[in-house]
Amino acid sequence: MTFEEDDEVILHDEHSDHDSEPGTVTDVIENMFGDQTYNVSFEDGTEQGVPEDALEAADGPDEGEE
Repeated sequence: MTFEEDDEVILHDEHSDHDSEPGTVTDVIENMFGDQTYNVSFEDGTEQGVPEDALEAADGPDEGEE
């Protein structure tokens, strides 16, 4: 799944201080091989160069509705 700017995501990286935290994609970078990495902003910081497979789409504002 690819992400776009302003998408809400959850980071899965056990080496990051932001592991399992929700954040917002602030920038999409495509490298010379056509792969995309992302800059993600969190409440208390940012992560740069995050690979797509380390991100999961966060549930939208209707989370918890039945």
